[in-house]
Amino acid sequence: MPQILDNALDAVGHTPLIRLDKIARLNGLRCNLLGKVEYMSAGGSVKDRIAKAMVEAAEREGRLIPGKSVVIEPTSGNTGIGLAMACAIKGYAVIITLPNKMSLEKEAALRALGAEVVRTPSEAAWDSPESHIGVARKLQREISHGIILDQYGNSNNPLAHEYTTGPEIIEAVVSTPSTLARPSSGKVDVVVAGAGTGGTISGISRVIKKTHNKDCVVVGVDPHGSILACPDELNKAKEGTPYVVEGIGYDFIPDVLSHDEVDSWIKTSDEEAFAAVQTIMREEGLLVGGSSGSALSGALRWLCSDAGRKVADTEGLNVVVLFPDGIRNYMSKPWFLKIALESKPTPLAGLISKVLKKDSPPVATKASL
Repeated sequence: MPQILDNALDAVGHTPLIRLDKIARLNGLRCNLLGKVEYMSAGGSVKDRIAKAMVEAAEREGRLIPGKSVVIEPTSGNTGIGLAMACAIKGYAVIITLPNKMSLEKEAALRALGAEVVRTPSEAAWDSPESHIGVARKLQREISHGIILDQYGNSNNPLAHEYTTGPEIIEAVVSTPSTLARPSSGKVDVVVAGAGTGGTISGISRVIKKTHNKDCVVVGVDPHGSILACPDELNKAKEGTPYVVEGIGYDFIPDVLSHDEVDSWIKTSDEEAFAAVQTIMREEGLLVGGSSGSALSGALRWLCSDAGRKVADTEGLNVVVLFPDGIRNYMSKPWFLKIALESKPTPLAGLISKVLKKDSPPVATKASL
């Protein structure tokens, strides 16, 4: 039963698992393709969960002092937004260090929530003093009561997904009955998720395999140019290549990424990610961000592979794809403007043009004057 919530942190998570039936049909899939839609969380992304968990754990441990502590965090943006939301509610000052490639919308959201934002060179290596991590560490050293909650090494990152995201997925699948029209194995059979810090995929995998289905296949998605995929040979061909998609991929292995929890990896390109975003929007009506496109394109590639074909062809098997955030963060990005405003005109556009031309008054010419 709906209840009045104490604050926005109570609206973190609890996101829907939605059937992607039209996309499944377009790709000839007989399995159930399901999207875990995280932009419906209060702050707009899956990272709300870890922000809330890290702040509350730091409070319990006495590491955050009301009126004194300054939360400093290097981030691709979404963790920063989650932290800025939590700290606005709880009364902590926030500084976010953000690589230049990250969207203006993310910076605007952060500043709207009261955070200070420091931009850093996108090309700086993670261990460089100029990187978002290096600048955050410098600020922590120099600012009294500065604290980095450290999403890359904080155990509360994967734990947030082990305690919330994973159980929500399990509950949604288990509580949905199998019918003749919509058969279901009653289990989470496959999970596909992108990796940034790796906390999301590690925590979800851990709880599903430990408590629900030890045979669940967990597929990680990593953009070309990143080095998170395993084995390392997958990364060699395009290692160091710049990529546009935000929020996934890194040039180092975060401590919270547990490769043991991931069964298979797929590398994806910007082009296929953004094409998949358009498909998700046009076919399923979900306004997702770029990394959601990476996750879907990776899922479809895996389902077409030798490893995934049996799953793709089996009615009732449940394949969950995690959609980390929404298009709110990317409205001014060239890749989005291209798919939104430069797409091939629809037949309806032609009809509209024809109707409006028919009703237009004749244009005066020199001959008619």
